[in-house]
Amino acid sequence: MGKQDLLRALPSVERVLEHPEMVRLSEQVPRWALTESVRQVIDAMRKAIVSGERQTEIEIAEIVSQAADLANKLSQRGIRRVINATGILLHTNLGRSILAKRVMDAVLEVGSSYSCLEIDLETGRRTSRLRHVEALLRRIIGCEAATAVNNNAGAVLLTLNTLAEGKEAIVSRGELIEIGGSFRLPEVIGKSGTIMVEVGTTNRTNVEDYRRAISKKSAVILKVHRSNFEMTGFVESVASKELAKLAHEHGLVLVEDLGSGALLDYAEFAIEHEPMPQERLRDGVDLVTFSADKLLGGPQAGVIVGKKDLVDRMRTNPLARALRLDKMTLAALEETLRLYLEPQKLIEALPTLRMIATQVDDLERRAKMVAATLKNEVGEMLEITTARERSQIGGGSLPGVSLETAVVKISSRHYRPEDISSVLRNCNPPIVARIADDKVIIDLRTVQPSEDDVLLKQIAAAFAGGDKS
Repeated sequence: MGKQDLLRALPSVERVLEHPEMVRLSEQVPRWALTESVRQVIDAMRKAIVSGERQTEIEIAEIVSQAADLANKLSQRGIRRVINATGILLHTNLGRSILAKRVMDAVLEVGSSYSCLEIDLETGRRTSRLRHVEALLRRIIGCEAATAVNNNAGAVLLTLNTLAEGKEAIVSRGELIEIGGSFRLPEVIGKSGTIMVEVGTTNRTNVEDYRRAISKKSAVILKVHRSNFEMTGFVESVASKELAKLAHEHGLVLVEDLGSGALLDYAEFAIEHEPMPQERLRDGVDLVTFSADKLLGGPQAGVIVGKKDLVDRMRTNPLARALRLDKMTLAALEETLRLYLEPQKLIEALPTLRMIATQVDDLERRAKMVAATLKNEVGEMLEITTARERSQIGGGSLPGVSLETAVVKISSRHYRPEDISSVLRNCNPPIVARIADDKVIIDLRTVQPSEDDVLLKQIAAAFAGGDKS
């Protein structure tokens, strides 16, 4: 058949949709996804005929088969649940903190009904949507005032724009960090309208460097906790307490960006202590900013705590409206903070903390169970072993700190590690693992115990009797 004959033989979209298999699929997949998938498959086949890649007649069953696969993919939500088997607890690409069940219940309640977001139920008058979160932060941290915006970069942006627009903010060169996604602190400072004054060197900054930089244009000293990288060797920085004294001697505001948002002492869990906002406020820092979706274990948000007169100025900044939190994030943040009022229940209730606190012996027992089951199911296709390794906290928190963990290692004579990893990512739900030493690593520290059965079922379905080609 010639090209024109092959093109004329292509069925219409409607004809394909009337095929029994497509009719059956329409009970599970939305009509728009079926229509779009059939159109895309037919268009691709038309191009293949015109280019000469396809020289034989195309059967409608072939179109149906390809369209059915595509329709299933099109109908899936873009952002959906995955099983995190990387071992990175606060994996930015996977959404960082898992929210507690109590927190999700609060989000569902607020999101599925009207709420008292900005109304005082006693007076019936309009009020601040941040009142409940602020009250909790004041109770937990002991600060004079608090506010919150959509993320920590927004918190820094709002703080500097409010306090130092058109003026100078002094910051150490060793603290000009990149915060992920190629966004860099100097760029955030620039967008705030603040003039950045760099002092010291990459590895050493002392108090005299700050003192010499102070001028009539200075408004803020900005200290940034290096929460996403380590610096070792010939290193010097200035403690918050010393910087606070210098700032106040010259009528400046000391702002410290802590990043990670630890509200409790993580040294209790045999890992490095992460500075807490309550500590920095006691050291004399005027305002502290931090993230809610890292070590705090809540939703994405940026929190600002400190002096009431300074926080009050931020509330009236038009940027506060542009950066404000929506009702569901506020519900999640409020309920997460409420968990901190019950410290005896916090480890069990807060997933991030629970994963950090889990003992490696418990993880090893799970790893051996998973490995034994997989050997029975897919032993001919995959080689399964277990080992103890190290997990990372991730998410720009506790750089260089790792936790002993237990992992399941998968390799194969039939598949490359990249192919195994790809198959896992195409499971339902997707399983995201890491690759090391030519093996796929399933790290049980970040796989929830309730996910073990799902993980086993998906891997077995993907590889039991699989194609070895």
